[in-house]
Amino acid sequence: MFKTALRFAGILGLAVLLTACGAKQGTGDAKADANGTKSIDKLSIGFVPSRDPEEIVSATKPLKDLLKKQMKTEGYAIKDVDISVGTSYEAVGESLSSGTLDVGFIPGGTYVLYSDGAEVLLAATRAGLSNDSSNPAKWNQNKPTKKTDKQAASYRSLIIAGPSQKGQALAKKINAGEKLTWDELNSASWSVMSSSSSAGYIYPSLWLKDHYQKNISDLSHIVQADSYGSSMARLAAGQADIMVAFADARMDYAKQWQGEYGRKQSIWDETNVLGVTEPIYNDTISVSKNAKNMNNDLKQALAKAFIEIAKTDEGKKVISIYNHQGYKKATDADYDNARKAQKLVKAATK
Repeated sequence: MFKTALRFAGILGLAVLLTACGAKQGTGDAKADANGTKSIDKLSIGFVPSRDPEEIVSATKPLKDLLKKQMKTEGYAIKDVDISVGTSYEAVGESLSSGTLDVGFIPGGTYVLYSDGAEVLLAATRAGLSNDSSNPAKWNQNKPTKKTDKQAASYRSLIIAGPSQKGQALAKKINAGEKLTWDELNSASWSVMSSSSSAGYIYPSLWLKDHYQKNISDLSHIVQADSYGSSMARLAAGQADIMVAFADARMDYAKQWQGEYGRKQSIWDETNVLGVTEPIYNDTISVSKNAKNMNNDLKQALAKAFIEIAKTDEGKKVISIYNHQGYKKATDADYDNARKAQKLVKAATK
């Protein structure tokens, strides 16, 4: 469970917008009835637009009743669950910080930007992949990538070359064991996500820094996509030579590649990995520190509820939209590496 304005300095400026600094934890407005059940008029949940927003809304609709039912077992009667998809990752983070959202499904990179006003409850677990090497050529030799039975707490971002002439030329060098130069990468057109996206911006920026002492914002030809689907469509159409995405993105869009995107060959035949980032800690379910509903009792109940929902067949179907397979309790310290990543990117932009 993954994108606008490309200067990373911009996201650092967003940190200034965090309204929760020094704000008090919500006291909650739930009142208990004679049986001890606490009533909440509305619980709002926001999702980031890492997939097509309509697709997310459709897939997560059953969550409303699932959450109401499970929260009853935790002592809460929720009258309405409002589900929305933010216009950007930042929009969801800002809404959590301001208290206009109670719960957010957000990546770790977005969480650390807004952790003054948001608190992480859970980290997603997902199926591990058949490829996990830091060597891109090994990903290209071992295609297609497949899911395994092993659960993973982290994932990687990939720098992926498409079927354009430039993309194929870059892939040929990688598969021949050669290293790409900065000039070669800079001459290509890139499709990236918003600057708070872990897989779509932050960790690829770190990859560029580690290998070339550069950042995404240093690239000459970049276009920001509003979702991984639109980014993949650009790659298929040759409008971008390179895209950056979470490691199992090609698995997610394999059907669209030859269907909606109109390619004759498979996505595995026409794309290759140029670079592999360091592991990224999985997405979060975070709550607002400033929402009027939120208090420690409600946080504990929500954590238990989401863990239990993810164990059911219906729940698994809902959370599969983000490739989540379950949840485990998380702490703010789990995302210290993500903070280090953002500090490194900040230093790279100076």
